[in-house]
Amino acid sequence: MATVAFIGLGNMGRPMAANLVKAGHDVAGFDLVPEAVAAHVAAGGRAVASAEEALREADFVISMLPAGRHVRELYAGLIAALAGKTPLLIDSSTIDVQTAREVSATAQAAGLEMLDAPVSGGVGGAAAGTLTFMVGGAAAAFARGQPILQQMGRNIVHAGAAGAGQAAKICNNMILGISMIGVCEAFVLADRLGLDRQKLFEVSATSSGQCWSVTSYCPVPGPVPASPANRDYAAGFATGLMLKDLSLAQEAAAATGASTPLGAHAARLYAAMAEAGLSASDFSVAFRWLSSGARERLVPEAEAT
Repeated sequence: MATVAFIGLGNMGRPMAANLVKAGHDVAGFDLVPEAVAAHVAAGGRAVASAEEALREADFVISMLPAGRHVRELYAGLIAALAGKTPLLIDSSTIDVQTAREVSATAQAAGLEMLDAPVSGGVGGAAAGTLTFMVGGAAAAFARGQPILQQMGRNIVHAGAAGAGQAAKICNNMILGISMIGVCEAFVLADRLGLDRQKLFEVSATSSGQCWSVTSYCPVPGPVPASPANRDYAAGFATGLMLKDLSLAQEAAAATGASTPLGAHAARLYAAMAEAGLSASDFSVAFRWLSSGARERLVPEAEAT
């Protein structure tokens, strides 16, 4: 049994921590939201009053935070408080690559090993323990962290050196954001053409249009019973989070000079959805939004004819 400090018990962090509790670990959890800590305790975890208190005797420190600035602030304090202790630091937040590299370098300078280990799989995957972890860091640190990550996820991929996990995450989610828009557009067009949705699903799921956005997360009600489309687009992965990831991808593209025109356009579309009040809805709500006449709002009148 290991002692784990888990910082950030939100929609993703809480079920991840719960799986560590189920695996028999002592999980000291901290979050700024009291209700999140109470839910962690109800799942068998241990509450602490501060992130620093969670460090006591910790073998692993795992964080799941909203943005890069939160990660910087957290680890600036924690690294200073870890004098003489050497837990493995694992940040599973989705943040910019530069921040991940800089925080890792700070940890290394203090004699600590650190992994950036963002996840894919959404809240459902976190609860089921089937997440994919994309991990950046030294090989020795990865070997040390892999057993604990395997108790929260199914696929643990060592992507490379520090920051590589974040790079893999934003590239993967750029693919997802673009592909979901394409799938939603196809189903919108099928509706206008009078093509049965189930028939389009049967064709695209078994031919050249096949992708995860069709077969596992179909954005129309019916074909994939587990998809959010059958729960009024209750979020498995919120539109606001997709917008965050696409924005990170665009920042990285600008910093490196990479050409990502489809990624840029997808980011604009999800921004428009968020502005329309759909930030908390699942990102596959793009189908409903496009069906409601978004084309007329986005395309100049001369081009819409």
